[in-house]
Parts: sequence; structure tokens; C-alpha cells
Amino acid sequence: MFSVGVLLFDQFQTLDVFGPVEVFGRNQSVYQVRFYSIHGEAISNDHGILIYTEPLSAITEEGVDVLVIPGGHGTRKMIENAEFIDALRHISILSEYLLTVCTGSALLAKTGLLKNKKATTNKKAYHWVTATTPDVAWQQSARWVVDGKFYTSSGVSAGTDMSLGFLSDQFGSAFARKVARDMEYNWQEDKDQDPFTNNVYLGTN
Repeated sequence: MFSVGVLLFDQFQTLDVFGPVEVFGRNQSVYQVRFYSIHGEAISNDHGILIYTEPLSAITEEGVDVLVIPGGHGTRKMIENAEFIDALRHISILSEYLLTVCTGSALLAKTGLLKNKKATTNKKAYHWVTATTPDVAWQQSARWVVDGKFYTSSGVSAGTDMSLGFLSDQFGSAFARKVARDMEYNWQEDKDQDPFTNNVYLGTN
């Protein structure tokens, strides 16, 4: 059984969380999904989704097998929260794999762990994210990017594609395709095919 921890904060993006959760949650014999926040509060987002979380301290001794970091409007605030960034750095070092969705890559990059590594992010927020941490090898055109234990995806729905890509890397493409079929999801299997690259030039964030 592999542990999946989803690190939440106020104003997270709904699909950034529940896309990957759907992928991992369909394989309960393999993955156990749990939700965490810094202090174990009830966390809500702009859509009125409320999730009760466990404190991050519950896993600070051993980390998790897979840590998922979503994006959303809340990243603008959390990127300046030293307590959050320090805790994220600590748990990221301990965890075996890190998966970020959308602007969640900005939070991970702020820890310094993505320095000189390839990564991507939401294209409409591309200019903001890359300005916060220019020492990352940001990829302007990519659905998701893999560099060692770090998986970073473009915006929102890209997190689902990335999570299926992670399953494919772990268990083979046939396994991931079956999960996608069971979800009735049209999986973009090629991580280098990014249909939203032009959003970089449209983004105002």
C-alpha cells in the first residue's frame, strides 16, 4: 500500500485536487489517499468545497510515498507564508515523489527544491510563477514535466493527465489506460503536447 498525501490550503483549485484523487482513489488496493494541512484545519476553496484535514505533523517523521500539491488562488498568499514553505520543504525532502498541479509548482519551487530542475505550471499564470523563482528551468510548452522525483503539471485538468502519467511510469501504460477508460476520461498521454501553450501570452496573472 502506497500513501498519497494531498496538501491543502484555503482557496485551492477544485480539479487540481479531485482530478488526481480520482485517479489514485480508483486504485484503493494500491494507494491510500489522505488530506493534510499545516495545522489540520477544515480547508475551503472558492467553490465552497470544505475538506477536513489532518495536521502535517502527523507525517513529518516519515513523509509519504506521493505528495500532491494543488494550485489555486491561495498560492498567491501561501508563497509568502514562511511557516508553510518551510513545512513543505521538510515533507518534500522526506517524500518519495512530489506531484504539483497548476500553480502548486510555484509553492514547491519556493522551497528551493526545484532549483535548476525542469518544471512547468499553469500557462495563464506562467509569467507570475516564473518571476517568483527564476532559478527553475521552466518549460513553457509541456502538459507535464518529470525531473527525478518531481512531477509538475500545467493548469487544472493537466493534473489528471499527469497523475495517469505517473501511474504509467509506475505500472505501465496498459494499467494507466485502463484507469482512464474506467473514468471515461480522454487521457492526453503525451506529456510534451500542450494545447494551452498560447495561454502564456494571454495570461494576466
